[in-house]
Amino acid sequence: MNKTIYPASFFTATNLNWQPLLYPDRQKRIILSSLQFLHSDQRITLYAFVIMSNHIHLIWQPYGDHEPKRIQHSFLKYTAQQIKFDLLKYNPLVLEEYKVTAIDREYQFWERNPLSIELYSEKVFLQKLHYVHANPVRAGLCMYAEEYKYSSARFYETGIDEWSMLTHYRG
Repeated sequence: MNKTIYPASFFTATNLNWQPLLYPDRQKRIILSSLQFLHSDQRITLYAFVIMSNHIHLIWQPYGDHEPKRIQHSFLKYTAQQIKFDLLKYNPLVLEEYKVTAIDREYQFWERNPLSIELYSEKVFLQKLHYVHANPVRAGLCMYAEEYKYSSARFYETGIDEWSMLTHYRG
């Protein structure tokens, strides 16, 4: 394994109250678009992802001097804003389900305190990579991980990066 992937992180963000906010493909495309921007803007190296209906898992690494906490905050804030705009336009009734009585926001889409775990060895990295890719299979969305569209599993199976944002962990 290429030692330059350390310290990659396993990152999980969950929708508020585990609601299936990301079920529509439109919402999944917002997540993908944001990840593509972070990659093209050279803020992250993205090794793996899966977008489920109520949460996402990523394995990523900050690029250069970018701070992981700042990237996470920016990513969650931007995707929440874009999801809000999408719901305002296409499904305002669903938007009301995310209304909160917080001082700093009118709506909340992500649970606070997302999980971020540093991956410090190849064994742990591969364990998390398998976990990310097995999510849709365990959820009954497909028989084989590479069949699920909103995942990097197909990239690891075929070597084809249809999202133009993935880096194989072996380089």
